[in-house]
Amino acid sequence: MPHLLRSTLWLGFFGLILVAWWMMVVMSTDMGLDLLGRPDAMAEAMRRMDPRMDMKMPMAEFGPLAAMWAAMMAAMMLPTLVPTLRAYEDLMRSANGTRAGWLGVIAGYFAVWVGFALVLAGVQLALLFGGVIDMLGIATSRWFAAALLLAVGLYQFTRAKEICHGVCHAPAMYFLGHWRTGFAGGARMGLGLGAFCVGCCWGFMALGFAGGVMNLAWMGLATFFMVLEKLPQIGHYVTKPMGFALILGACAVAGWPVISGG
Repeated sequence: MPHLLRSTLWLGFFGLILVAWWMMVVMSTDMGLDLLGRPDAMAEAMRRMDPRMDMKMPMAEFGPLAAMWAAMMAAMMLPTLVPTLRAYEDLMRSANGTRAGWLGVIAGYFAVWVGFALVLAGVQLALLFGGVIDMLGIATSRWFAAALLLAVGLYQFTRAKEICHGVCHAPAMYFLGHWRTGFAGGARMGLGLGAFCVGCCWGFMALGFAGGVMNLAWMGLATFFMVLEKLPQIGHYVTKPMGFALILGACAVAGWPVISGG
């Protein structure tokens, strides 16, 4: 029975991730975008729409944007939680952990990211009405996109990134120092881990404003690198190279007219 419960919960967890990705694909398609975030004729016309127009535009309203970002958090951040959940399982017998506590970790972790989704929805509206991004969440200026890439790239070398990544990279140490039993205890630990995870990965989410928040290619690539950062074997070896790559990307975006000969 314990093995059946474990398998059922893990299947439900991965099923939730698949549903979130399916929702993102459907939303992206409904907006007229392909997997690379390229707009069709209808989406291109929507990009040029003024968000102040007197008509219903979900991408200019807080509620739909918050729901979109929450689904994006589930699709992108829940996969990064797998090493943490496995670390909790390793402590279940020795530290009196339970499956309820395991679920609590997920609930607390995701609650933090939903809160961050609300913040990002507000930021997107501010950028949209400020003319910094268009209706599809794509930067209207290459200088803004380059500055964002540069800021996230430089953050990879900061002490804040090092501290937050250290917790995300070794969740077992966090559990040992903050152990609580039951669902409430798991949720409390999940909240703490989620806060450190936001501190570690916020930049990858913010990069959506550089190339379009509904760009599924960016979502997949960002998820891949965030998962790599949390793998015990290689996590510490990819953080700074990723920072260098982002800084080079910023230089490429800023100098694109010269590079492309345009």
